[in-house]
Order: sequence, then C-alpha cells, then structure tokens
Amino acid sequence: MTEQHRNVLENALDELPLVAILRGITADEVEPVADALITAGFRMIEIPLNSPSPWQSIERLRRHCPAGVLVGAGTVLDGNEVSRLACAGGELLITPNADPQIIAAGLGAGLAPVIGCMTPTEALMAARAGALALKLFPAARLGSGYFSDLRAVLPKDLPVLAVGGINGSNMAEWHAAGIGGFGFGGNLYCPGRPPAEVGRIAADLVAEWRRLDAATELAG
Repeated sequence: MTEQHRNVLENALDELPLVAILRGITADEVEPVADALITAGFRMIEIPLNSPSPWQSIERLRRHCPAGVLVGAGTVLDGNEVSRLACAGGELLITPNADPQIIAAGLGAGLAPVIGCMTPTEALMAARAGALALKLFPAARLGSGYFSDLRAVLPKDLPVLAVGGINGSNMAEWHAAGIGGFGFGGNLYCPGRPPAEVGRIAADLVAEWRRLDAATELAG
C-alpha cells in the first residue's frame, strides 16, 4: 500500500509540485476557486481544518474535482481527523508537525502524508516514520540557505516543499537550492478573493515554476 501512496504523490509532484492552501475558504466558495486553480494547472489542493466547515469543503472538492487532482486536509492533528479525511475521499494528509502516530494512521488509511517540520530532528523523525514528503515551515523566515543545510542530512529521494512566505518573487532562490515544490497560502488565496483573481495569481505561479524548470534543464 505504501508504494501506491508514493506513486500517487510522485505523479502529482512530477506534473506540477505546487499546493494551493485554501485557509479560510467556505464551502460555497470552494468549487469556483478550485476550477480557477485547475485551469491554471494546479493539481494539489489543501483545505486546512481550521477553515469554516472544512469537511463540507473537502467533500465538495472531492466530488467536484477530476481524479487527477489530489485533495487534502491541512492542520491534521489527531487520528479522528485522519479517519474522517479518508472517509471523505481525500488523498493528501498534511500536518503542521511531525507526529509518527499520525503518519502511521495516514498510511494505514490509504493517505499520502505530507508532514510539517522545521528542524533536522523533526524532519528525520518524519522520514523514519514513513512520511512521503516534508513541508518545511516557515520557509521564508528560515531561508533557502537553511534548507540547503537541512537537505544535506535528509534522504535524497524525499521531496521537500517550502511553505510560508513563498511567492513569485522568491521562488527562484529556492528552486536554485533544489527545493522539490511549494505550498502557497495567503498570497494565492485569502477569504473573499474572487476566483478570477485567484486564477490569475495561480497562473503566474505556475508559469514561474515552469520557467525555472525549463532554465534548469537548459543549463544542464
């Protein structure tokens, strides 16, 4: 089962390793915002559980989105939330911290754990527990140099996403440091932002990632 989880996440990361974090979204907003994100190219969407009616949003999102779009819950903190996410049809289990019990529960429930960490201790604990990817947070405050140092002690095949303070202006330095992808929160979506505006921002972020990838391939 773990290999299946890994393949699902790896496929999404290979296609476009960007996660849209819709903190604060309401269930009535989620479908048009998701359409704007998918049109722009996003294939991973997270609903943090400290949003209004998060489970209703996750259920609507999973019913609405095509199978190639992965739906996840963020700020997952206990086993009941893991079970509920699996029942809602979500794929991504995203946490703010490294908890081996949550990772094990997620894998057992058929979810792909993307685990929040800051320190080497947290990152290695999550890796040993079976995390399929790490979420480095708060990325911008730590800096891309910190990531380079951290990356030196992590398993080479473990994807790391930078989350927190990332936008189009600082993606290049993180990409150059070898980051595996990004999560975008308030700079992409904030409560009340019109779907069309979310879509424009999303399209710019996708274009920047693809530009950076193309430049790297050309240089190589």
